[in-house]
Amino acid sequence: MWLWVMGFIVEMVSVCGAGLSCGLQARFVSESLYKEGDVIIGGLFPVHVEAPDVDLRSYRWLKTMIFTVEEINRDPVLLPNITLGYLVADTCLAEGTTLSAALALVTGQEGTVLGAECSRAPMVPVIIGDARSSASIVVADTLGVFDIPMVSYFASCACLSDSRRFHSFLRTVPSDAFQAKAMAHLLHLLDWTWVGVVAGDDEYGKSGVQLLLKELENTKICVDYLEFIPKSHSQSRIRRTVERIQSSTARVVVTFAIAPDIEVLLKEVVVQNVTNRQWIATEAWSTSILFFDPASSSLLAGTIGFALRRADIQGLGAFLAQLSPVKQPNEPFVKDVWEELFGCSLAQDWQPSSKTPKCTGSENVEKHGRIYTDVSQLRVTYNVYKAVYAIASAIHNMMACQPGRGPFENGECPDVPQLKPRQVQTSLNFTTPVGDLVYFEGNREPSASYDIMNWHIDESGAVNFVQVGQFDAAKGPGQELNINLEKVVWGGGWVPVSVCSASCLPGTRKAAQKGKPVCCFDCLPCAAGEVSNMTDSTECVRCPERFWSNTERTRCIPKVVEFLSLQDTMGIVLTVLSVTGATLTTTVLAAFFHHRDTPLVRANNSELSFLLLVSLALCFLCVLVFIGRPAPWNCMLRHTLFGVSFVICIACVLSKTVVVLVAFRATLPGSNLMQYFGPIQQRAGIFLCTLVQVVICLLWLLLAPPLPTESAGGELGARVILQCTMGSVVGFVLVLGYIGFLAVVCFLLAFFARKLPDNFNEAKFITFSMLIFCAVWIAFVPAYVSSPGKYTVAVEIFAILASSYGLLLCIFTPKCYIILLKPEKNTKKNMIQCTLAYDDDCIHRYNAYSAFRFRAKRCYCSTPAMLS
Repeated sequence: MWLWVMGFIVEMVSVCGAGLSCGLQARFVSESLYKEGDVIIGGLFPVHVEAPDVDLRSYRWLKTMIFTVEEINRDPVLLPNITLGYLVADTCLAEGTTLSAALALVTGQEGTVLGAECSRAPMVPVIIGDARSSASIVVADTLGVFDIPMVSYFASCACLSDSRRFHSFLRTVPSDAFQAKAMAHLLHLLDWTWVGVVAGDDEYGKSGVQLLLKELENTKICVDYLEFIPKSHSQSRIRRTVERIQSSTARVVVTFAIAPDIEVLLKEVVVQNVTNRQWIATEAWSTSILFFDPASSSLLAGTIGFALRRADIQGLGAFLAQLSPVKQPNEPFVKDVWEELFGCSLAQDWQPSSKTPKCTGSENVEKHGRIYTDVSQLRVTYNVYKAVYAIASAIHNMMACQPGRGPFENGECPDVPQLKPRQVQTSLNFTTPVGDLVYFEGNREPSASYDIMNWHIDESGAVNFVQVGQFDAAKGPGQELNINLEKVVWGGGWVPVSVCSASCLPGTRKAAQKGKPVCCFDCLPCAAGEVSNMTDSTECVRCPERFWSNTERTRCIPKVVEFLSLQDTMGIVLTVLSVTGATLTTTVLAAFFHHRDTPLVRANNSELSFLLLVSLALCFLCVLVFIGRPAPWNCMLRHTLFGVSFVICIACVLSKTVVVLVAFRATLPGSNLMQYFGPIQQRAGIFLCTLVQVVICLLWLLLAPPLPTESAGGELGARVILQCTMGSVVGFVLVLGYIGFLAVVCFLLAFFARKLPDNFNEAKFITFSMLIFCAVWIAFVPAYVSSPGKYTVAVEIFAILASSYGLLLCIFTPKCYIILLKPEKNTKKNMIQCTLAYDDDCIHRYNAYSAFRFRAKRCYCSTPAMLS
């Protein structure tokens, strides 16, 4: 394209001679409207998009220029004694024809400008146009060499803001840089972070997309796809583009394309029935219904677009309605426009057999003028209006110039009838009849302001453009965008959700998905001890010391201090069992004390029984020291009280067992073995056994006492566990080991004495009690090691209670049964069960143990080991 343009310029530029300047070769202006005047304003409008189709919207722009020129000519104040003329040409929406028309406008139909006439002004000193950015770039590059200004009414490409390259280009529309910024603001406001972009394959589309992507770089918005609409409108490429839109998870489609390109795209959208898409329109088609098909109403309902500011132009509607092929038979474009409006033919050779009806020429334009006579959305039209007034205002300012104070060299003032292009550019600042103040200073562009439009579809399927907000760049950062979401009608009935990944709730963090944009992520829960209290948090924060994350991982809470307390269900149960055991033991002790003179109590060595019951009560009560908040005193008292109590208990049982076994095994006549196992010896043995345990406990407490400590427990340290340290593992092992040693010895001795006569079978009950005792404490070791936190203490308490209940029930239940429920058996008679075979044995035993009573060669066969 650029090679073509340069060749065309070479063709159009001629050298006037040695030392003379360059001029423009004249070209014939085809398909143009001309009116004579003192100053001729050129106009470029894409009336024909594709022959013979007419763009009614563009034709309205053309007629608006003519209307404005005539309005200015009627104004006696703005340009007195000056008449404006116009020369308007059709560009056919192509760069080549636009440039050709522009060059023809500035050269007119005269011959080549040569020699001394090289310095004369061209026929048109200023051009209004073009509508397209691509064509405006080509024309501005070419005419800029000759300082011929252009005032565009619709070319919004940001690239045209380059004042060094396009020094003679001006426009009444804001740059797309502001529109891209407004789009980014809208996407951010509605939390649309996953969008698709479709653009035209021209300067307008490419530049707009580039600006939009640049604006999105500073946001958390990602683009799923970027598709370009080919200028050839290749059906296969259009189909692939729509298929990409259909397959994408992005529900929002941002467009940056001119209306004809969008029209082709939307036709394919209807064919493929692409639903559930939120369309974002640019000012190029946001208020255009030229291509709106009722079949697409459900697909385009809720479309949001940015539109140029709207204005009402008095008298324009009536002026447009004056169109008539009868009154204007030779005016260019009228015939084509009329046939496009009414779908009929004005051909002279029309035949009745033709599919198209014949036009009468009297059809009602005002009623059936469609988009041509629709003056409810005068936006681009208003910019054409402003462009003409800009030129008129510049001429007005030139006429007020005072000689010697002009803007040119030596204070020169412009010669209005012989106006030169560079003279027009100096004073393009004005106020329109509508009241808008327009500046062309700095970058020669007006301040950016857009109306935000929403497509409402009524019951008949017609579209209504409703303004729901505004973007005004002059209001400053953070205040430019203002939209009333309550007025917005959404196609699906609610605000569309367009995200690649749903927001991560508090308690989770975002983790990027490999190979995908940052908008696509997984939500991972925070690790234990870490929290996040914001949506879409990128990282979790570790809780301070002595704090832990709650279940939702949304805030840090103080760690639960855990120990076995009376408030715990388990602590309450164990306390009840402890008190119950102590109460039962005390009850048995009271029963034995009350019946202390009965044969059964006296036969069971009441002194040992009383001591055994007292030590069992202490075993039950020592459990209470294990329950509660650990403190130095109870940590040291726990195992000391437990160890000493159990040693006393086992020592009493062991003493009973030894006496029984010795009494019945000492069968030799004259044996004095029993004299070593009397009451005094029994007391001494119990004292010595207890003294060993007391010494072990004292050494433990003195060298390495158990003390309270804190440790992390639960899920990766969610709790603070208060417990008593062992202090010395050796001390703990010695205490338990010594108790275990006494229990094993007692069990073995009781096992050997299990087959004594029935009335001497207390050894059987001792065997069962020791069996339970040993089983409990053997199971205690692995359970104690593997139990966490407060359950460690609970296991030890359970072992204490189980073994204590085993001793209490196995040894004393049979005796209590006789004492309380069968008192008739609690007699000396029932204690006698010696046959003649045992009489001599009883005599020998009597000699050995004086506590036996001998009567009529019979002995009271009460258990010798427990006689009192």
